[in-house]
Amino acid sequence: MTTYRSLPPLSITRDLAGRRCLTLWAGIRAQVPLRLTAYNLTIIALILTLGIWAMTRGDYPLTPTQVVQAIFGEGTKLGIYFVTEVRAPRIIAALLVGAALGLSGSIFQTISGNALGSPDIIGFTYGAATGALINIIAFNAGPTGIAVGAVTGGLATSLLVYLLTRHTGLQGFRLVLIGIGVGSTLSAINSLLVVRASLTQAQTAASWLAGSLNTMNWTKTGSLALALLILLPLLLAMARPLTSLRFGDAVSAGLGVRVSSLRIGSLFIGVLLVSLATATTGPLAFVALAAPHIAKTITRASGTALGSSALTGALLVLSSDLIGQYALPTTLQVGVVTGALGGIYLIYLIATERKN
Repeated sequence: MTTYRSLPPLSITRDLAGRRCLTLWAGIRAQVPLRLTAYNLTIIALILTLGIWAMTRGDYPLTPTQVVQAIFGEGTKLGIYFVTEVRAPRIIAALLVGAALGLSGSIFQTISGNALGSPDIIGFTYGAATGALINIIAFNAGPTGIAVGAVTGGLATSLLVYLLTRHTGLQGFRLVLIGIGVGSTLSAINSLLVVRASLTQAQTAASWLAGSLNTMNWTKTGSLALALLILLPLLLAMARPLTSLRFGDAVSAGLGVRVSSLRIGSLFIGVLLVSLATATTGPLAFVALAAPHIAKTITRASGTALGSSALTGALLVLSSDLIGQYALPTTLQVGVVTGALGGIYLIYLIATERKN
């Protein structure tokens, strides 16, 4: 009889679902599906390639070798400045925002049990935007005030959706339908706020609503990175319980999962992630919807796939920003590009779901 202890330290086996897995055995046992591993490594390679390429582009072109030298503080002063103070914060911010949106979308699609259950569709992104707009228009708030407003707006929207769904629980089509209604209402409020604002405030609000990475610096990027680092232990702790939800609430409860507490805690963290991302760049449409769906479709993951969703979201935002900067006749904000690409993907998703 073959046991794991009799296997070599690294081998290929099959898990209970019959998927080929890379099995590591070195005191502890770990099984990683091969398809998932290949997908994650491919996404990381694409991110590194695009990131280095993006650092070579711009008003002060550099070669990849000069970029690497600048990262380590060598080369010309202008090269070091453009790489470390202009391009690196923008690229890191794009990756962090995309990862936060991907994680948030994966959480909401899991707790709602619906591929359309993303913070874009449910309305939390609009709620975060409403909070930020109120601070911009009513208080002429700066970046910190906008961030506080976005987080407050997102959490207030989540409380409203929770109260409206408290009798049926945070799941299923009712959550999605109520979220669409709340989101439509908040979208109308956002438009009204912009229309009623002064010309200067309206321009500031419209620029923020477009979703941009143009003003990224290490202060904004560092704040988002610190927030994600604080949330990381909670995300790791909830990954396995969230995966059990695919078997149904009864089975999850039988496995010792406190389903109601898990849904409320997941809702809070998911809203916090999308609010932090929105506070950093403004609303970026459809990333939270598309990233988890793309990751799960390609990897055929049966669980929540938080890590793959985060990587996919990071790649989507980074590539959308580069498309907006260099691939079109005119420069576009990253939010405009994600909105255009996401609209096409939403049509594809609805057509696919209808066919199924």
